[in-house]
This record gives sequence, structure tokens and C-alpha cells, in this order.
Amino acid sequence: MTTAKTVQQLQAQLVTTDNFGRYGQAIFASGDGKPYDKEDAQLNLQNGTPRFYIMRLHRRGRKFHQITRHIQCTQCLGSLEGKDWLITVAPPNNSEQPNLEEMKAFRIPGNCFIKLEVGTWHAGPYFEHEFVDFYNLELSDTNVVDHFTHNFLETSQLEFEII
Repeated sequence: MTTAKTVQQLQAQLVTTDNFGRYGQAIFASGDGKPYDKEDAQLNLQNGTPRFYIMRLHRRGRKFHQITRHIQCTQCLGSLEGKDWLITVAPPNNSEQPNLEEMKAFRIPGNCFIKLEVGTWHAGPYFEHEFVDFYNLELSDTNVVDHFTHNFLETSQLEFEII
């Protein structure tokens, strides 16, 4: 007997420095020469070799059933060419899965990048463009040794759609 999946919709809100603070940081442009302060990305990359690269993702849509976290480092993501994109996040916790009530979806404009706090659950980037190039700052082995994923379809027959 197969159980039907449920699709839960998440309303994306435009990211701001205030509404994203629980999950990390939203970073916008600042003037050249501005001294380092709390508005700059507060990075945690000491547990390995930092890796800064450009990843090309192809049409990802708006639906997902998996969410991931990294517990050894922060991660920074931003799109090139000014393309908007979407991400769903949940705050770090000590569980094998995020708290559903705390999951939030955000629209990230092309003039912003985000820093995910250590342990922040995240699903994305998602977008409707044919492809988007993203810069990604994490550790060189993050996707090998620090990639913990929860599959809602397997555990709860649940899928999400960002609207």
C-alpha cells in the first residue's frame, strides 16, 4: 500500500538582514574602505581548507523534499548576473531533522549573498531560470564529510513548494 504524498506550500519572503538573522546573514553591498564589522560575513572556516568556487545549476524549479545542513562550517551562496533565487532554511538544532514550524522560504535578490550559520538546514538554491551560476564558499570537503540530509518524502511522504 502506497501512501500519497502531501505538498506543503511555503510563501517566500524577500530576504533582509533582520528576517534572515536566525539562519545566518544577508549581505548587501557596502562602500569601499568600510572597516570590518558585524555587517560583514562572520565566517567559520577553521575546520578545514576553505573552498571558493562557482557552481552552475540548471533549472531547479520550486519543489523539494530534501533539506541539508553542514555542522563544521558556515556556507556563503550568491548568484552571478543579478539573478534572483529561492532558498528554504530552518535554524540549527540537535535533531536528525529540522523543525517544520521553523522552516522559512526566502527570495534572494541578485545583489545579495547569504551566509548560512553553522548547522542551518537549507534546501536550495531554487529558481526558474534555465541556469544560474552561484559562487559558493565552504570547506573543500564539505560535500563529502559534512553533508547531512533529511528526506521528507521517505519519512513523512511530504514535499514542499516555494511560492
